[in-house]
Amino acid sequence: MDHRYCAASGRYQKMKYNRCGKSGLLFPMLSLGLWHNFGSSADLENMKEMCFRAFDLGITHFDLANNYGPEYGSAERNFGKILKEEMRAYRDEMIVSTKAGYDMWEGPYGNWGSRKYLIASLDQSLKRMGLDYVDVFYHHRMDPETPLEETMMALDTIVRSGKALYVGISNYDGPTLLRAAKILEELKCPFIINQNRYSIFDRTIEQNELKATAKRLNKGIIAFSPLAQGLLTDRYLNGIPSDSRIRTDGRFLKERSVRDKLDQIRALNHIAENRGQTLAQMALSWVLKDEEVTSVLFGASKPEQIEENVKMIQKVDFTEEELAEIDRISLI
Repeated sequence: MDHRYCAASGRYQKMKYNRCGKSGLLFPMLSLGLWHNFGSSADLENMKEMCFRAFDLGITHFDLANNYGPEYGSAERNFGKILKEEMRAYRDEMIVSTKAGYDMWEGPYGNWGSRKYLIASLDQSLKRMGLDYVDVFYHHRMDPETPLEETMMALDTIVRSGKALYVGISNYDGPTLLRAAKILEELKCPFIINQNRYSIFDRTIEQNELKATAKRLNKGIIAFSPLAQGLLTDRYLNGIPSDSRIRTDGRFLKERSVRDKLDQIRALNHIAENRGQTLAQMALSWVLKDEEVTSVLFGASKPEQIEENVKMIQKVDFTEEELAEIDRISLI
């Protein structure tokens, strides 16, 4: 008997889709990031259920990188296994993205932005996922040593080779985005999207001109860490649970960060309650409050979190008073 996954009918009515800049590609408002919880120590059945639930809710975009895990490469391997065994029939209904730019393998050729690294890394990623191509391939961070022309020409080569349909850049600032876009435009390379950290607590892309420049160039933005590593959820409203990531990992979120922001978190939660949302839902809605952000990336550790977060699409609009109050609380 075949128990292979069968997608829910009506899934596209459960999600809203935004055009990515001036390209032909539509992104779901919410995208699933596989940074955490898809590594070698995670439970495969739980990973499957998260992918299934996301897709059933109209989330068509699955975002990876070469070194997502832990260990490096394991998120791509696990996603590839799920795709091959359960979801292969829906490949053409998905956006699959991956990246290279951070540390991946030993030696001088497994990091940063050289042509050698980017092309080799994507070849490895495709092999791990069992794919012929990805929909979007990103350079993951600015490289102060490699000429920008070399990095951008490598992205162009990757598209021309058929290994990616579109390209993007991640963790760039406004001025470097402008230079990169000019090179890629001259190459006629389909550069459509920027991936950057953005949340109520992190306004860097407003300060470094990335957001304004992307708008001017008609390029999309996909935001990661919209929940500020869990700060913008109800997880820490009453202290730090013993099973939280702070207690079990502590690399990305420190106990002091929670203590320092607790009053702000509670005040923001009060606004969310008045809007009829959870704090996480409001934080996701806030990232999408204007048309400059195409999609927001979130991670999950269980399918129920995905279902809860998708409810945010029912209320993306904010009043001027709400936005002013969120700024007053968060920009202290």
